[in-house]
Amino acid sequence: MLNFISNAIKYRSLERKPEVRLSLKASNGYKVLSITDNGLGIDLERYKDRLFGMYKTFHGNKDAKGLGLFITKAQIETMKGKIEVESTVGEGTTFRILLPEMN
Repeated sequence: MLNFISNAIKYRSLERKPEVRLSLKASNGYKVLSITDNGLGIDLERYKDRLFGMYKTFHGNKDAKGLGLFITKAQIETMKGKIEVESTVGEGTTFRILLPEMN
């Protein structure tokens, strides 16, 4: 969660007050954690195939290393989970982390 929240702050829009919303629900055998922000958004048409790649950056931030999403995705998949993303440039991004429910 730290990576998603810090990215939401780092890539906030200067045109509006930043917001980050967290929600948790159960769906189809998964616990689904959603992290939604109203930041810059990510051009998924352009970057979708590289979004979780190592050393990939998308906003020209000179401090970006391109490791956060890569490491986070690897950790989620190690726990048999999945990650989904929806984003609109100029409006914000939602990441959904799906972790299997424990029996």
